[in-house]
Amino acid sequence: MKKLLYIIANSKPEEISSSKTVGRALVNSIMDKYPDLSLEELDLYNEHIPRPKYSYFSDRSTLVNASDLLNLTVEEQNDVQQMSKLCDQFVDASVYIIASPMWSLSFPAILKDYIDCIIQAEKTIAFTSNKPEGLLNDRPRTFIYVQSSGANIPWIMKPILDKGLNYVEDIMKFIGISKFEELLIDGTGTTVTEKSEAIEKAKGKIDSIIDQIQL
Repeated sequence: MKKLLYIIANSKPEEISSSKTVGRALVNSIMDKYPDLSLEELDLYNEHIPRPKYSYFSDRSTLVNASDLLNLTVEEQNDVQQMSKLCDQFVDASVYIIASPMWSLSFPAILKDYIDCIIQAEKTIAFTSNKPEGLLNDRPRTFIYVQSSGANIPWIMKPILDKGLNYVEDIMKFIGISKFEELLIDGTGTTVTEKSEAIEKAKGKIDSIIDQIQL
């Protein structure tokens, strides 16, 4: 059974989070259209997301083997095992949604830690002639990035101001996921009305986003 992995990178309760509100609407719409998909949710703020250390790797992006793992502390061993689990969960999915706010022109640090956990040799990347190559082009996969921001960012300024969106798109293509869609909740502003209008505008794009999913 193909899987939708919904990754939440926002610590706010869903009822007051623009990105999580739209993310949930998107997830529900996808599941309605593709009932054969299984759904897994990963809340980065409720799950242990290790911060990778040098000692966790035996080589470039390669986690230590079972024997070397025993040389680490129990806490470090748990970190390595969790990193392996997170990566396996990611590789197993076919559709991905990340719901995140824009923070400081980027995204919450915990999302970067998560991405660092899933970049692993022989799972998401390989090195051929010392050059990295993405491995997740083995089957149709679709990645959707849901991002909320207070301001309306002109498209011409997005490469400069929207560094988080650009990075996520680049890293997903780097590991082999070429089908990338964005669902932006821009202009949430400072009032309830502005926020509600931005959410509804983003929800209005959901059907066209779903039409782009490759399974």
